[in-house]
Amino acid sequence: MSTCCAPGLGSEDAVQIEEGRLRAEEFVRSGRDDGHGLTHYMLTVPSIHCADCIVKLENALTKTPGVCQARVNFSTRRVAVAASAALADPFEIVRTVEKLGYPVLVGTANDNGRDPVLAGLMRALVVAGFGAANVMLLSVSIWAGADHATRALFQLISGLIAVPAVLYAGQPFYRSAYGALRRGQLNMDVPIAIGVLLTLGNSFYEATIGGGETWFEAPVMLIFFLLVGRVLDHVMREKARSGISNLSRIAARGAIRIGADGASSFISVEEIRPGMVLEVAAGERFPVDGVIAAGQASDIDRSLATGESLPVPVRAGDRIEAGALNLSAPVRMEATADAEHSLIQEMMRLMEAAEQGKASYVRLGDRISSIYAPFVHLAAALTFAGWMLTGHSAHAAFSAAVAVLIITCPCALGLAVPVAQVVGAGLLLKRGILVRTGSAFERMAEAKVVVFDKTGTLTLPTLALDQQTGDADLARMASLAARSRHPLSVAIAAEARLRGIVPPEATEVVERPGFGMEGRIGGLPARLGRRDFVQAIAADEDEAGTGDLWFAIGGARATPIRMRAELRPGSEAAMQAFDRARLPRYLLSGDAPEPAAEVGARLGFSPDHVGARVSPAGKAERIAQLEAAEGPVLFVGDGINDAPALGAAHVSITPADASEVGRANADFVFTGRSLTAVSDSLVVSKAVLACVRENMALAIGYNMIAVPLAVIGLVTPLGAAIAMSTSSLIVVGNSLRLRLKLRDEAKVSAPPAAAYRPEVRFG
Repeated sequence: MSTCCAPGLGSEDAVQIEEGRLRAEEFVRSGRDDGHGLTHYMLTVPSIHCADCIVKLENALTKTPGVCQARVNFSTRRVAVAASAALADPFEIVRTVEKLGYPVLVGTANDNGRDPVLAGLMRALVVAGFGAANVMLLSVSIWAGADHATRALFQLISGLIAVPAVLYAGQPFYRSAYGALRRGQLNMDVPIAIGVLLTLGNSFYEATIGGGETWFEAPVMLIFFLLVGRVLDHVMREKARSGISNLSRIAARGAIRIGADGASSFISVEEIRPGMVLEVAAGERFPVDGVIAAGQASDIDRSLATGESLPVPVRAGDRIEAGALNLSAPVRMEATADAEHSLIQEMMRLMEAAEQGKASYVRLGDRISSIYAPFVHLAAALTFAGWMLTGHSAHAAFSAAVAVLIITCPCALGLAVPVAQVVGAGLLLKRGILVRTGSAFERMAEAKVVVFDKTGTLTLPTLALDQQTGDADLARMASLAARSRHPLSVAIAAEARLRGIVPPEATEVVERPGFGMEGRIGGLPARLGRRDFVQAIAADEDEAGTGDLWFAIGGARATPIRMRAELRPGSEAAMQAFDRARLPRYLLSGDAPEPAAEVGARLGFSPDHVGARVSPAGKAERIAQLEAAEGPVLFVGDGINDAPALGAAHVSITPADASEVGRANADFVFTGRSLTAVSDSLVVSKAVLACVRENMALAIGYNMIAVPLAVIGLVTPLGAAIAMSTSSLIVVGNSLRLRLKLRDEAKVSAPPAAAYRPEVRFG
């Protein structure tokens, strides 16, 4: 491809034109026809960071002629666009996005785990910290009463340090302010940017003419502290977005396809189509939804779909979901859906929609800021105009306006929320509760309904023998169970180890997939597994009783083995706390109706508030119904199947022994065993929200007193800087008082038990 320069253009311009052509051709080639008259395109937009970005991009793209649909994925920062033949130039999609100020990468770029936005914020933070430390050091000498020459020199050096530091480190705020102004809007960064730049410019002017006061420390310190908050907020947002990527790592990448001639070949999951016959080995996950082929049998772990605590035997004709784990034996399946329409993809779409919903949540600080920002500009503009109209000099009017900008700088308002959150997070951390998202405290405090999962949440994620089994019988059972990785066998072996039992040696041990284990103990045949399989060698085939597992040794009667799930410690206390708070409680489980009803009855749930066999999508749908009818929902869950519900709920909490996907979608994570962590989180969150409101009131009250004084000239820019710092200290002090408030009122229960590390993990 030629790289000749166009007439009147330099070589650099030619390179830019050439790169534009390459990107346009690549983008046009990336379009995928869906066979229904629409072409689908994918963009990567790394700078998407908030709900405003989502709304702005989707609105602008859907207004582009020929674009039928535009959807922003907040988690992956990708934009999916569906266009018809009416779109004359597909690259117009890219131009539309870039005109809004968002750089575009064509396709689905892989950043190898690097986060360029965080890297830029960290560089700015380092520069601001360096500038703040040095300027404050020089300011000490100035405040200590240095003579005129030394004072002027130190002021000039401070300016030479502060100006480049503030100009570089403040770029995130300047870009945000410029973007808001270009759209005809105001945000918190607009008064920050204007106040910082005007204060910096006026201070440098005073320093160069050998004037009186300079205030270099004010803008550089403000930028430093605001960057600290911006970095922490970015890190929390990135962690909150990690749930979808964790779930995608669980999904199978491909499968062995069995052809009509019996030949096998590996194909990627994207190539799987309904009707294909696939082979899934033991220990692998099913790649798509399907049915078990004729003559096949195995046990599968369906916890991803249902959260059920027990493995499920499957036979020919049984339906299985993508993501289910094959436990016992290789099986063949017939695909009934492609990867795009499988259970895992449905869960990912639910999680994506939930994340976008949470991203649109407007925090209390942001709501107040939308009113506060116009007030700041209006007050400064009216001050300048008033001083000019009353015959004062431009310098005096400008100084008064700068004093108003400094004294109303939203530093205290900006600290009102994060400082209270940091104190609250520290209180919860001492109790083994981690806060994952910045808005979690506010959303937790707003909860009106509590919804619980059962397995692994109200009950511990381990199973125990629900009977008094003698050591001799348990030893014989464990001799077979120790040779299997089936979850029920693992639980029996774990119980034997807990009692210090050494099982006798078993010989000729064989695992019969879908049936159980068999071998010889002391020369006698023994079996552990399904009832019909075990009773074939038992003395009495009509033995009455029920069990999750059966055991028999040649000539003896078959013994039923029942498993039970133990209630999580603190469950009763947590239920009582929610009842005192008058919060309705619901139980939604993917488990069978009987165990769900049993746990519900033990913990005092109303029978009509207990749901069983609820799918992941069903949980998210039920939560949406409850939120519409009764208000914001707090969801407590742990399994992969709970991930959509954890994301869809107004606020969520999960134990640390939950699945990685579950932890990534929750707002709070507790490391102890006790469920009182949930009620403790609610108590602390309500206290944090009350503290935030107090901080807002203090910041606004400070402005109501200080602004009139600055407007009439009773406060100089230096006095304004001191007053601004004082207001920030007041907000910090009030937040620290939160510790004493919670301690004195004794609202938080006893310290948690040591972190729980289960031996056996069920869904």
